[in-house]
Amino acid sequence: MISVKLVTGFFGLWFMTKLLGKKEISQLTPFDFVSSLMLSELVGNTVYDRDAHFSMLIYALALWMALSLALEKAVQLVPALSIPLNGRPDIIIRDGEIDVKAMKRNRLDMHQVGMLLREQGVFSVREVAFAVFEPNGSLSVMKKPSQESPTRAELQVEEPKAALPRILIEQGKLQSGELKEIGRSEEWLLAQLEEQGINRIQAVYYAEWSEEKGLHLQLKDTAE
Repeated sequence: MISVKLVTGFFGLWFMTKLLGKKEISQLTPFDFVSSLMLSELVGNTVYDRDAHFSMLIYALALWMALSLALEKAVQLVPALSIPLNGRPDIIIRDGEIDVKAMKRNRLDMHQVGMLLREQGVFSVREVAFAVFEPNGSLSVMKKPSQESPTRAELQVEEPKAALPRILIEQGKLQSGELKEIGRSEEWLLAQLEEQGINRIQAVYYAEWSEEKGLHLQLKDTAE
């Protein structure tokens, strides 16, 4: 009976996945992910429960499929349901400026955003025209037009040694480890800030350092 249930569950889940048009795991929305976990629990418990008859497995699969199809149909008929169920994209960077409210809404910090940017081949927020945080947790990035210009190799210009930008200040707090990595002191950073008319680290929401482009920062006043 367990074998029969397993085979039925296997093909039932495969059929439902095809019918509902589900995506790769990396593309699942939070609702899709929770729905998949719930469905696996239903099938798993039914398969190994000796008191659960074969008809219960068929009923569980059929009911869950009917509910999923009904919900997707409801979202199509009432688009407003899509936002609470699936979430919506949120712009977190505009023209190199971080939207702090959007960051808070999505419970993100700059280290997480930095990781997502690097996955898109972007190593500095100053390169970003728009960055959109998607409902599935990924980040879509549009670079500034100036960043799409011909490469140094194409222009036959000598290329400087590559170096990763470092986050030196995040939400008004000094990142001492990053400062040490680039071989600089807090006094040096304060001097850099003073050149831009800033006398307190706490006044800076975000600051990153690049050996090629220097210091890029955003004040708390402009970030709020």
